[in-house]
Amino acid sequence: MEYKNIESQMIHGRMRLNDTAHSVNVPIYQTSTFQQQTLGGNPEWEYARTGNPTRTALEDLIADLEGGKQGFAFASGMAAVTAVLSLFRAGDRIIISGNVYGGTFRLLDKVFENFGITYSIEDTADPEVLEEKITPDVKAIFVESPTNPLLTVNDISAMAALTKRKGILSIADSTFMTPYLQRPLELGADIVIHSATKYLGGHSDLLAGLVVVNSDEIAKRIGFLQNASGAVLGPFDSFLLIRGIKTLAVRMDRHVENAEKLARYLEAHPAVRKVYYPGLPDAQGYEINRRQAKNGGAMISFELEEGYDTKTFFSSLRLITLAESLGGVESLVCHPASMTHAAIPEEIRLNLGVTDRLIRLSVGIEHADDLKADLEQAIQRSRI
Repeated sequence: MEYKNIESQMIHGRMRLNDTAHSVNVPIYQTSTFQQQTLGGNPEWEYARTGNPTRTALEDLIADLEGGKQGFAFASGMAAVTAVLSLFRAGDRIIISGNVYGGTFRLLDKVFENFGITYSIEDTADPEVLEEKITPDVKAIFVESPTNPLLTVNDISAMAALTKRKGILSIADSTFMTPYLQRPLELGADIVIHSATKYLGGHSDLLAGLVVVNSDEIAKRIGFLQNASGAVLGPFDSFLLIRGIKTLAVRMDRHVENAEKLARYLEAHPAVRKVYYPGLPDAQGYEINRRQAKNGGAMISFELEEGYDTKTFFSSLRLITLAESLGGVESLVCHPASMTHAAIPEEIRLNLGVTDRLIRLSVGIEHADDLKADLEQAIQRSRI
């Protein structure tokens, strides 16, 4: 069935499974293997690493939501990134955004460089500058938009047009936005990646990664890598992720509503030096983000003024939780320099703007007034 609105599509998906019980929800096929009816046949299901009906339902769902050819579910966001980077070979170079997630940097810097796949950090927010950096060894541009943790907006359409002219791949990590707010494939990207651990799952109770591609050829290659490497998402977590996606629209609406209120509060606060949030009119990339995304999302980063102690701020929070990750119904705060981006060498990190005073806030769906009150009391307690 075709859906006019993505909110309906999230809930119903394709529901193509041949379930004799006519379950409203996709069943959990908690099995490692499947009975073969004949020897030498071509069964749809044979071994759970290769395919599982619950996982396939999820993969079909995310492909439809992103408007892609095929989706793939992995055991974590980094497993998804690993599969995509495995498309390349020794001698290839990949251009990445400046303040890319620390785990992605670590994977390229400490793992794939061992296999001769190199990277360079460039200003991907400026297409003209970016074009000058594309030498014959560059085979892909990998961006986040907005980026983690400085919420830099990259023009996905411009990047995709550039990579098509150059005959290389465009890869977009859209974890912060989800397909409800932004669909990179519709903007021209070749591959979109999600750490589905975050907003798509939405309840901080699973690890998952999703990849969606826009061509049959890339789908064939990713499918081979998924089966060969085996870092697939299990059936129970696939079920949980489908369940999480059903409420994605209503959760994101509340996430964003709260984030917009808190961003305005922080921007006007005398104790706050700078706020990074794409939904603020004076933010970097505001107009581009308005063109390619529904709104500014629900992630905020900010820096306190010198007269406030960051460690005291973190320890003073009562409602908001100091923790890794993001995108759950509860608000989480982290210190990127020592947590999510600790893998990036200090010199590079500081040059990119990820300072020791930077605070990243994943705005949950609690009442906005309670979140504001918690931030206010923590700021006041942290005053030196």
